[in-house]
Amino acid sequence: MKQLFKFREMLLVVIIAMLLAVFSARSPGFAKPGNLANIFNDTSILIILALGQMTVILTKSIDLSVAANVAFTGMAIGMLNAAYPAMPLALIILIALGTGAVLGAINGLFVWKLNIPSIVVTLGTLTIYRGMAFVLSGGAWVNAHQMTAPFLQTPRQLFFGLPLLGWTAIVIVAIMYVVMSRTFLGRAIYASGGNPTAAVYAGIDVGRTRFYAFVISGTLAGLCGYLWVSRYAVAYVDIAAGFELDTVAACVIGGISTLGGIGSVAGAVLGSLFLGVIKNALPVINISPFSQMAISGSVIIAAVIFNARQERRRGRIILRDRGASEQIEVTA
Repeated sequence: MKQLFKFREMLLVVIIAMLLAVFSARSPGFAKPGNLANIFNDTSILIILALGQMTVILTKSIDLSVAANVAFTGMAIGMLNAAYPAMPLALIILIALGTGAVLGAINGLFVWKLNIPSIVVTLGTLTIYRGMAFVLSGGAWVNAHQMTAPFLQTPRQLFFGLPLLGWTAIVIVAIMYVVMSRTFLGRAIYASGGNPTAAVYAGIDVGRTRFYAFVISGTLAGLCGYLWVSRYAVAYVDIAAGFELDTVAACVIGGISTLGGIGSVAGAVLGSLFLGVIKNALPVINISPFSQMAISGSVIIAAVIFNARQERRRGRIILRDRGASEQIEVTA
């Protein structure tokens, strides 16, 4: 049993199950399949954004502009759909992905080519991208009656009891798992954050790898720009305000180390689901919004402390080859 709980993901599964049991005792029906599907659907956008944030954090960087990226991209495609209602939805989604990727690439270029700390770059672009959304829209909203039915209804279509939004998150999780565990890029991302010097000796371009991580984060944020606007049927400048902190929190709770090189797709997903369960459950049991913030903050601090203790005890893996039986480690 002790060996089992050394795996962060299994511990999170147990904690989430315990939370569901506790909240079900207070609110019968909370753990019913239909409500759990709703919780997963509500958390889908956070899951997708957290996976993008995970790739950046694994390279020992951070992307504070993901929510602003969502806001600008969401506003842009909302206005595009309103202005050109005959434009195919597939093209609109491609434009959202491309716009998000460009915004992510801008962050990556500053970090890679100018060697500016990522927290400084993305703190600046956070403001710039939201400002761009305001300039683009003039501060106006794009409301549901201005958008087309396919634009709004497609993510809401049900398949086996789960909306397409939830299935989109599942597909993204599967893709990211393959990328991080079965490709050279995934191994390069782990190595670049775990030990950049060793990564260079292994033939990995650390700067370029960080650039690719920001592009991935931006692309997923662009996708979430469409998903957010279609789900809530409105586009405005303050879309996803503060959501960048939720993505970081989901990663930290899921065991992704802020020092880089340690973490997993499963951890990011479970960290997001943990926050999703908390945010859905606390209002049900009449916890005030201010208390919710305090509880969420306490959980994040506890997760950071837990991560630090785990890393000190077991050392840090600096190069990870999923196909090899040996791992190179350095004592923390």
